[in-house]
Amino acid sequence: MEQAIIVAYQAVYAIAFLILISLGLAVIFGMMRVINLAQGEFMMLGAYCCNLAVKHGMALWPSFALAALAVGAFGMLIERILIRFLYGRIIDTLLATWGLSIFIVGGTTIIMGPTTESIPAPFGTMTVGGYGVPTYTLFLIAFAVLALIVTYVLLRYTTAGLVARGTMQNPVMAAALGVPPEAVYMLTFGFGSALTGLAGAVIAPLSGVSPTMGGFFIAKMFITVIVGGQMALLGTLSASTIFGGISGTVDYLVNSVVGDICVLVVAIALLRFLPLGITGRFHRGV
Repeated sequence: MEQAIIVAYQAVYAIAFLILISLGLAVIFGMMRVINLAQGEFMMLGAYCCNLAVKHGMALWPSFALAALAVGAFGMLIERILIRFLYGRIIDTLLATWGLSIFIVGGTTIIMGPTTESIPAPFGTMTVGGYGVPTYTLFLIAFAVLALIVTYVLLRYTTAGLVARGTMQNPVMAAALGVPPEAVYMLTFGFGSALTGLAGAVIAPLSGVSPTMGGFFIAKMFITVIVGGQMALLGTLSASTIFGGISGTVDYLVNSVVGDICVLVVAIALLRFLPLGITGRFHRGV
């Protein structure tokens, strides 16, 4: 019974973790169709913003907001000086964002050093099924659920979300109605970047902070969003549930390497039988 409880907990945590790290990419790639290979580095920047804020005396919770704002602003800057010239040019976008990824990692390493830094996780530990786990993981689970709900509500039920979705689907019509597509693209890219920076800040107390940390998450982000399919948020939730459940269970029962292999095999099988993703048969939405 205790083992079943801890396996279930690990699976729920893995699902929440995938949702949290994939939300920003669900907006940038799922909605905007921009393949941003520097997405992991945006997460890393969020983690460093949080780390520096805590080091300078800021409480952990406000540092999350600071990380989101800083990375969101950085994302809007990148969209203006780089991404806006590459819409519809997939190969060029891949090369440009790959170069951006290398630049960010190199610059961060020069400025911050190559070592891994840590942020103390609050709340201590708790007992789950006879095993001690960080209580902070419960906060991460709750935060991931809240972030998903808030993002869905913003994109689905607000005027800004309607304008963003409409512009992504038909920018010519949006421009004819008086909506500037360039501004919408910039703000949407910034919103996705802010979500990614926020994810980096939230996971920093558990994962540590280093210049290369983004590389550990970028593949999981893309697999989750691509397998999720055309409905960005619903697809991300569906894929995260499948992959997180597999990963959390297999990681605990065997090891993380076998867990990653199982996730990859299942992802390949899903794309083989569902080439448009899990939500590919539904209407396009969020």
